[in-house]
Amino acid sequence: MTTPHRLISPDSMAPAPGFAHAVVPADGRTVYIAGQISSDPTGTVVGDTFAEQYDVALGNVVEALSHAGGEPHHIVSLVAYATDVQAYRDDRRSVGVAHRKHLDRHFPAMAVLGTTALFEPDALVEIIATAVVPS
Repeated sequence: MTTPHRLISPDSMAPAPGFAHAVVPADGRTVYIAGQISSDPTGTVVGDTFAEQYDVALGNVVEALSHAGGEPHHIVSLVAYATDVQAYRDDRRSVGVAHRKHLDRHFPAMAVLGTTALFEPDALVEIIATAVVPS
């Protein structure tokens, strides 16, 4: 698997806590994946726990990206909005399993942000992502 971008980690800076200090997109196109929740093809929210909903929502991100011609390792940024941050903390191991199911060991720049509510009242998580897909 090759990455579609160049990682910047200058020796003059402390080691990056993630995989790089900066990411420079290679020639390609940027794909912005709109907020994805754990909805099935009928629009019904599935999953009772944060991890179950994260699994389905991240699968929806990967599905949308594949239809744009991208692959999971093209994702450079991922933000998850959680209605219950404690549920995320309590279920981190299962969230990790779901993450690796869809993205393997690819860890783009990520954040989990707390929110009081989402537009879909049954949703516990909404994920947005940015990918750079090679031309």
